[in-house]
Amino acid sequence: MRSLLCAAGAAGVLMSVAVTPAVADEPDKFTIGDSRITESSGLAASRAHPGVYWTHNDSDDGPYVYGVDAKTGRTVARITMRGIGDPRDVEAISVGPDGNIYVGDIGDNLGGKWDHVWVYRFPEPKELRDATVTAAQFDVKYADGPRDAEALMVHPKTGRVYIASKKQGGGGALYAGPERLSTSGTNVFRKVAPIDLWVTDGAFSPDGSRLVMRSYFGARIYGWQDGRPKDIGSVGVPIQQQGESVTFTPDGRTLMFGSEGSGSEVQPVGLSGEQLPESAAGGGGEDSGEDSGKTGAGGDSSFSPGVVKAGLVFVLATVVVVGLRRLFRRR
Repeated sequence: MRSLLCAAGAAGVLMSVAVTPAVADEPDKFTIGDSRITESSGLAASRAHPGVYWTHNDSDDGPYVYGVDAKTGRTVARITMRGIGDPRDVEAISVGPDGNIYVGDIGDNLGGKWDHVWVYRFPEPKELRDATVTAAQFDVKYADGPRDAEALMVHPKTGRVYIASKKQGGGGALYAGPERLSTSGTNVFRKVAPIDLWVTDGAFSPDGSRLVMRSYFGARIYGWQDGRPKDIGSVGVPIQQQGESVTFTPDGRTLMFGSEGSGSEVQPVGLSGEQLPESAAGGGGEDSGEDSGKTGAGGDSSFSPGVVKAGLVFVLATVVVVGLRRLFRRR
């Protein structure tokens, strides 16, 4: 009987190991150590430099963007933007598929009174060092009037720029810019969908299939379908001094939440289930064209969790039946 239990237990362990998806190592939290960064209001994972996050101060700092190394919390690059006016209320940052960094001077401390705001754009530096770069400046207006906003997101596939306004009397909303921004004339952003959240930042997943929006005390994940958000559910947000920023890690499996204040922490929150971007959900996503039941290039069928589980259940059942038969024979 002991051998029977041991065999059954071993089979059970094998089954649990086989069907439990592997969990990617969650990145560590880090502290922004630069004394010049006291109001980190936006956060974006670098595309060119793994482990580096771009951030900036809220206001009264000047045309500066900082690259922070997540391993040490040290600033490894301070970028000065030239060719633009005096930044007024910088609230957001995003990295586009064109290799450019987009900075949103989109806040409105007057509660939505300024008739226009600005977006700045410059190439992400190839080398991490202090530098001065020439940035493009885009004038932005909303089709339905002035808004206060703190979230700017660039879709990683289409390159279209989106802005989420903070919740006001009529509620917050997501706005889409023109297909391509222009430095000549005004870029009109039009309402795409309501967002029932006091949004302080947002970000697209690296594959563009998920959108996260955060507030001071909460966050929500949306699926991105046909240029519109579909609410999937809430995400736990760490307790922070003043929750202001969020971005996805480059693999899309983790959200990094940042806060204002001197020596502020950036804290990770892992995603799972439906909240995971399609590319991180174990198979390339709905649009990958992959079929888990297909035969691989070498002729071996893929070992999906369902197939492994079914096989182990069969083995376990066989062990139990054989063991019981032997037990009854001894009696």
